[in-house]
Amino acid sequence: MASALSAQAQGAPNARRQPVVVELFTSQGCSSCPPANANLIALSRRPDVLALSFSVTYWDYLGWKDVFGKPQFTQRQVTYEPRLGQSGPFTPQMVVNGRESTIGYDLAEIETLVARNHRQDGPSISLGAGRIVIGAGTAGPEEADVWLVQYDPGIVEVPVRRGENTGRTLPHGHVVHELARLGSWNGRAATYAFPSGRDGFKTAILVQGRNGGPILAAATME
Repeated sequence: MASALSAQAQGAPNARRQPVVVELFTSQGCSSCPPANANLIALSRRPDVLALSFSVTYWDYLGWKDVFGKPQFTQRQVTYEPRLGQSGPFTPQMVVNGRESTIGYDLAEIETLVARNHRQDGPSISLGAGRIVIGAGTAGPEEADVWLVQYDPGIVEVPVRRGENTGRTLPHGHVVHELARLGSWNGRAATYAFPSGRDGFKTAILVQGRNGGPILAAATME
C-alpha cells in the first residue's frame, strides 16, 4: 500500500501534504562529505522529507571508486547547476525540491530551506496495482518529467580503503540505486505503468520540471 508520503491522492480523506525532496550529491572519495551524509540521515527520519542520496563519479580518480556511483547521477547534478546559479557540480551539495541549493554542512540551514519549500499545490500521485496515476494540475511552460527512483531505505556502512577517506567507515542513508524517466506529464491526468521494484528497496515518484526544474510533486511506495 502507498505510504503516508504518497499523500494527496484525489479525494482521499486522509491526504497530507507531499514531502519536500532533499537530494544529496556525495562521494565516498570526498573528505568533506561525511557531515552532509550525517545530515541527510537525520533528515531521512522526518515524515515530511523525502531524503535521497546520489553518489557521483567525478572524484573516483582520487583513489577510491564510490561503490554506489553512477554517471547518470552525476549528470542529474550537472543538469541542476545552471538553474541553481552554480558554475559546476561540487560535493557535498544538497538540492531542496529542485529549487534551492546548499553545501549541506549546517542542518539548521537545511531545515530552514525545507520549511520554506513545503508545497500543497502539486498534482496528486497515486501508486499501486501496477500503475502510477498523476492527477491534473499545472505543468509549467514545458511538459514535466516523471522520474522513478529506487533507493535503500536503511543505513549502509561502507569501509573506505583508499583515497581521501582511507580507513574510515562511512554511513549512508537512503542511497539511490536506480533512476529512470518514465515519461512526461503535460498537466492533464495521466497513468503510467509501475515497474516492479527491487527487493528491500523503496520506490519514489518525482514529477519535475524539464531539465532540472522544480519538483512539483513526490510520493513513495513501500
